[in-house]
Amino acid sequence: MSFPDADLIHLWEKRGAVEPLRRWKPLTGGNTNALWQVGDRVVKLYRPEAETPLFANDPKSERVVLRALAGTGLVPEFVAAEGDSLVYKLAEGRGWQPEDGMACVAETLAGLHAMAPPEGIPDKPVGKDALVRQTLALGEDVPVVPDEVPRADKVFIHGDATAANALVSDGGVTFIDWQCPGVGDACDDIAVFLSPAMQVISGNRPLTENEVDTFLAAYGEGDVTERYRALRPLYQARMRGYCRWRAARGDDGYGKASLLER
Repeated sequence: MSFPDADLIHLWEKRGAVEPLRRWKPLTGGNTNALWQVGDRVVKLYRPEAETPLFANDPKSERVVLRALAGTGLVPEFVAAEGDSLVYKLAEGRGWQPEDGMACVAETLAGLHAMAPPEGIPDKPVGKDALVRQTLALGEDVPVVPDEVPRADKVFIHGDATAANALVSDGGVTFIDWQCPGVGDACDDIAVFLSPAMQVISGNRPLTENEVDTFLAAYGEGDVTERYRALRPLYQARMRGYCRWRAARGDDGYGKASLLER
């Protein structure tokens, strides 16, 4: 359990971003940064050392996205930001679970990918060659995938679209943890959400093949889903390497999760 620094409490109480003398309740589920609920607000403190080979940890990009998507329901409501800390309103809902069905997240991601990306978020590497380089850098062998796959258009992506980051409520799906957005391949978001390892890290079971098929059908965009299917073994190898990288640094659960990426 992490406790907030007195200076952090003073900063946000003085700025009026949180109510004074409220309990700062640590939030579980954040695998990267420290989070506290303070009344109806969430305070996020970025940990610079939490950057990983696959997932950036960029406070500036998260601020850009929360402001750009304000009012869409896709993001929590931005309140304030200063240095390595962010305050936003607590979003309704809970992390996605299989009983919520595939369509809600698939359709929400398809809608996000159709939006114009805001200025100020980074370009991401796309294409099979980029995946190969990342997989090799993580110490994994490269599986055989088709030589020719549909070309990737660069679109607005979340970057870490796990089930835990997809909050489901009566109002739809709100994504949190936007510290690694970018302009990249839609398949990156699809691969993270469908990843058996990431489903387990999010507290779910791995998805069945029927559920994967249902998700891809709900997403639509035949070129995107065809490319994902073609590159799926490569995405799995990359995720296996990432999980092993996390496990080697003492992160609980990632070693066992890596075994699911086959």
